[in-house]
Amino acid sequence: MAPEVTLTVIVHNDAHRLPRAVASLRRQTLRNVEIIISDDHSTDNTPQVAQELAAQDPRIRFLRLPENSGGCGAPRNAAIEVARAPYLMFLDSDDELPEDAARTLLDALRGSGADFAMGGVERVRTDTGRVTRWHPHLFGEARTVQGIGESPEFLFDHLSTNKMYTKEFIDRCDLRFPVGIHYEDQLFSAQAYCLARSFAVVPEPVYRWFISPYEAEDALSISNQRHRIENVRDRVGVARLIDTFLTEHGQEGLRPDKDYKFLKHDVRMYAGDLPQRDPDWIKQFADEICPYLDTLAPAAYARLPRDQRVVLGLLRSGRLDEARLAARSLGRAVAPREVTRDAAGRTFWGDSVPAEPDLVSELDVSDLELTTRRFSRALLRHEITRIEPGPDGVLDLSVRTWDPGLQLPVGPVAATLRLAAGRGLSTSFRLDAVRPGLYEGAVRLNLAAVRMPPHGFAGTRHPALTLTHRGERNSGPLFAPLDFPRQRGPVAGHLVTVEPEGRGAGRLQTVWERQGTAARVEPLLVPLRRTAGPRLKRARKLWRGLTKN
Repeated sequence: MAPEVTLTVIVHNDAHRLPRAVASLRRQTLRNVEIIISDDHSTDNTPQVAQELAAQDPRIRFLRLPENSGGCGAPRNAAIEVARAPYLMFLDSDDELPEDAARTLLDALRGSGADFAMGGVERVRTDTGRVTRWHPHLFGEARTVQGIGESPEFLFDHLSTNKMYTKEFIDRCDLRFPVGIHYEDQLFSAQAYCLARSFAVVPEPVYRWFISPYEAEDALSISNQRHRIENVRDRVGVARLIDTFLTEHGQEGLRPDKDYKFLKHDVRMYAGDLPQRDPDWIKQFADEICPYLDTLAPAAYARLPRDQRVVLGLLRSGRLDEARLAARSLGRAVAPREVTRDAAGRTFWGDSVPAEPDLVSELDVSDLELTTRRFSRALLRHEITRIEPGPDGVLDLSVRTWDPGLQLPVGPVAATLRLAAGRGLSTSFRLDAVRPGLYEGAVRLNLAAVRMPPHGFAGTRHPALTLTHRGERNSGPLFAPLDFPRQRGPVAGHLVTVEPEGRGAGRLQTVWERQGTAARVEPLLVPLRRTAGPRLKRARKLWRGLTKN
């Protein structure tokens, strides 16, 4: 009997994870499937593992490319050529399919008559186990979209692996993955969206994507290689290929939406890394990406959040040190260090009014309403200017606070350093005015004074600063010097690491690990919380109900 669906798992030098991926295909509730292992000429024992898997299940076929292509496109294309089923789906060897994925998508395809069907994606952090959803707003309900022009927001889902395609559609449109360039999914998906007469959407998760942010450098997935300039070049190259395709197929009307996706998703990832990059890297990055940024639709920039517009404006104008500084505020309610106002009353990022007309709209931060917000929502900026490590978990911090909206009085300000580790720690101190809008103070962070429960504490916490003014409180993150060397040592029955956060804003970060008896009982705590936790909550709720007046 001919298979209903061909499930292809591509692999290269991933013998240890390939069995897990294949097992997820063998567990599919849709049983009548063909499984193709397409090996991009691995040099480890992947071929042996693949042949052993094929010997265990007659549905599995092993396909090996004669030479390594260096990407995902060639092994997928090879599988398309030999697939025997009328429907196709792709899997990477480090990921999995949920058990009902193939059946769910096949039902959606048959019920809608669409060219392909797509579903939700679970992103699983391999270091923490945390599960999030990939663009969940796209998969809120089952629907059939009559062409990408009807819902261009789906361009944000550029994965090829959470989709099932009809073989007839793939062949009719001569759809194949590009070879010799990374991010081939983005071009393939853009072409599929534009060429499909319709596509079906289901809310159920149909792909399980494992994210390993701290893999060894030589094992990093392509999406985790943003530190490589070649990675930037590939991403820009694919974006240019998409532009060419849109022009050649009369879809230029999609350019503003495609450009917005490129800025909001692709460029945003690199911009968030800028605080961790050195000046030479940032210069190379700007040289690669800015010529392409200058070709994008102004309407795409206008849709971005203000913090991203500022970073991109500074990059495009060559103010690279300022772009790195501004990138520390991305995604956080944090003020610039300094602003400037022009004669018309507009407020601009930095110490001068931009001369370039294009830069005026990008660096105009009047919409942040720095001077008119309630103090509880005021935008401030807190940075550590000096850290002096002491004995037994003591850190003496020099703190500087910027208040460009001039919300604070020119005088002493009450401040509290808060650390939500264990049962918490709060240390009060004073910030003194250096000049209007700039304050400095000193505070001791005594990690040994953190109150701990009997079973100790394990986790990562970031100290925050709270200021009190006119009866209102304002809390914000505390940025660490990015060159502050990691401090690690025993503190009150724990091993504590203090360092700048290794990504994004670079907040001061404390990582707590149990030691001694607490460490030995740690494996018991999670199952105990699962069983006893709900009972304790119910008991507390009942007690509060009984003791109400």
